[in-house]
Order: sequence, then structure tokens, then C-alpha cells
Amino acid sequence: MTKIGFNVLAWSAVISDDLKPIVERLKTIGYDGVEFFVGGSDAAGYKWMGDFTKDLGLGVTAVFVVGKDENPISENASVRAKALDRIKWGIDRAYDLNAKIFCGPFHSAHANFAQHPPEDQEYEWAAEVLHKAGEHAAQANITLGLEALNRFETYLCNTMQQLARLLKAADHPNVRAMFDTHHGNIEEKNFANAISTIAPFLAHVHISENDRGTPGDGQVRFDEAFSNLAKINYNGWLTIEAFSRNDPDFANSIGVWREYSKPWDIAEKGLEFIKQMKTKHGLL
Repeated sequence: MTKIGFNVLAWSAVISDDLKPIVERLKTIGYDGVEFFVGGSDAAGYKWMGDFTKDLGLGVTAVFVVGKDENPISENASVRAKALDRIKWGIDRAYDLNAKIFCGPFHSAHANFAQHPPEDQEYEWAAEVLHKAGEHAAQANITLGLEALNRFETYLCNTMQQLARLLKAADHPNVRAMFDTHHGNIEEKNFANAISTIAPFLAHVHISENDRGTPGDGQVRFDEAFSNLAKINYNGWLTIEAFSRNDPDFANSIGVWREYSKPWDIAEKGLEFIKQMKTKHGLL
């Protein structure tokens, strides 16, 4: 059965005591789980937050990116080795959080462009790093959910077709896929073909509006998304990923220059919207 989650990046990219009342309220209004960004170096913070959410009865997922100095598709072997080490570190923090899904576009460095289309060699390098990362994840019973992003944030994987190619090459049962409706709205011709293409690998879904505000208030074709998720009998997380300027450092890093919707409006209205879509399309 699908579960509904909310990514606390709408408030902060940093795990701190400030997130405790937010997590508690998300539980109170009816969410099954929360998603945290894995980025800071304070390993202890992930452990206490994992214990805190477990005591509340909430599930956890985690999201992660890598930068240009730890790029899995760098032509420099030492940089690719750093990428693997960094991804393993992230997997360990996801384990501390009690997360079973560790997702994000860490097949390549975020917002780092080589001024050419993706090359066969780059897919091979990414696949090699991800296979080894999958071996590490398997020891923690964690599934990696690789994400295709829009053309303004990455060039290796923009579509589900490209992502499926990479995952076939990575060839590890713990290396799977995430589908994000925001990016799909930009890059895919239609959600039906995209979801059908990635279905054999699909482990996680981000529900995200075209403007990153409240799901259902914008232009994303959610009826098409939910009907096709039901068609493939998807039974994982439906996690809202929305952004704000509540955390200026994070907002600046991803180009969020205005408020789309208030975080609690997104959380409350978004939860009801997902419930309605699930009922409408028979998504259990």
C-alpha cells in the first residue's frame, strides 16, 4: 500500500531541534512519514532524528546530492572514488535515520555541466560507482532511488529512458529509480510512457508541482500521473517535495527566489490532494 510523506526541505535542509515540532505536526495531520536531506557532516544528528521519528511511529526516506568534487562521471578516477565514498557516507546517514529509501540525482554532480550531451563513457562510469554503492546499500537493507532531473540541473539523466539505461548498466537490485512529477513535467512527452518505461525500477515518487508549490494548484498533469502509477500497481512512497525560502542558504543553492506557497498550506492541502487522487484512480 502506498504511503504519503513530506520532505522537510520546505523548512530546512539542516537537521536540528527546530524540526522536531514540524515533524510532530506532520504526524498529527496524518502523514505516514517524512523525508530529510542528507548533507551536513554531523552524523550524530541523523541518529537522534532517526530515533525521534521512530518513537513517533513515522517512516523516513532520505534525499541526497553530490557536487563537482565528488562527481561519479568525472574523467578523474580519484574524483570518482571520492564520489563513491561520499555516497557510502550518505547511505550510512540514511541508515542512522532508519530510512529504507535513499534517493536523489547522485548519478552525477548536481548543476555541473560539461558542455556536451551525455556520453557512453559517462554512463559507464556512473554505473560502476552506483553498482558499488548498491553493494554498500544492500548491507543496510537500503534501496537507492536515482532521480532524473530537468535539463537546467543535470545533463546525464533528464528522462526516464535515460535513467532506465543507467540502471540497467548499474545492474544491482538495490539500485533503482525515483520519478519526480516536477522534472517529468518539463522533460517527458507524457507521464504514461515515462512511468511505463521506469516501472521495472521504480522505488520512490516525488509529488511536486510545476512551480514547487502546493500539488494540484499548478499545471502538472496529476490525473495522468496517478492513473499510470495505479496501472503499474505502484505501492511505494508518494512524497511531497516543495520548496520555500525558509532556509535561505538552501534556497539560494537551488535557485528558489520567491515564495510559492506557505509550507503548512502545502503540507495540509497537499495531503488532502494526494488522498483524493489515490481514491479517484484506485491507487491503494
